[in-house]
Amino acid sequence: MDRNRRAFDVIGQLTTLRRYARSLARNATDAEDLVHDALVRAYERRATFRPGASLRNWLLSIVHNTHVDRVRSSAARTRRDDVTMMETDLSYAAGQEHSVHLAQVREAFLALPEEQREALHLVAVEDLSYQEAADTLGIPVGTLMSRVSRARANLRAFEDGTRKPSHLKIVGGGND
Repeated sequence: MDRNRRAFDVIGQLTTLRRYARSLARNATDAEDLVHDALVRAYERRATFRPGASLRNWLLSIVHNTHVDRVRSSAARTRRDDVTMMETDLSYAAGQEHSVHLAQVREAFLALPEEQREALHLVAVEDLSYQEAADTLGIPVGTLMSRVSRARANLRAFEDGTRKPSHLKIVGGGND
């Protein structure tokens, strides 16, 4: 039993492991972490150690493999971070201000008198000609043109800020 214990004397190998880890990690703190992680792996895999084999070589192999795993993990993390940064650069600004403004324009459109709203809708949204829209409403073309003109003037007044919708407001970021 005492012979087996001597064969697995990890404490006697610490100086060698630390020296090798410092050579790999090039930093004393990282080297200590590397030795610690390697010793944890060695303890977890102690059943794989072949009696009669060199404990020193086995532990140095574990330190080496642990270091390689850390380098690969760090490289993979860096690649993931780079991809994340590129995706972040491709993100778009939030559209809340645009959504609020669109809701305000819709509200202003719905607040137009009915005859102006229906005339503008047929011409601007449904893309009917003035004649087609006038025929649809059963009014003369001149009357339709007058209603569309007044509707556009009302919406322009809203856009210029001389006429505002009731309750939706853009807070900050815009021209106040």
